[in-house]
Amino acid sequence: MVDLKAVARFIVEGLVKDGSRVEVEEEPGEDGRVKVLVRVSPEDVGRVIGKKGKTIDAIRTVMRAAGAKAGLRVDFDVEEMEG
Repeated sequence: MVDLKAVARFIVEGLVKDGSRVEVEEEPGEDGRVKVLVRVSPEDVGRVIGKKGKTIDAIRTVMRAAGAKAGLRVDFDVEEMEG
């Protein structure tokens, strides 16, 4: 079984300035879907999204491929961390 949280954490920690401020949540959804939510500091949100959303699109592609190995459909989102 693929650890989607670990995959997301590995990718995002390589993009942000402070990898220790990365929070990852995985929530089961309907119809075999899994939602992976990553929270990063406000100054790092832009790094994860990238120019014209290209970085987050690439992350979503990798996450979907990782989920497909386990027969899951993956939704990936990023949020600004509070505080």
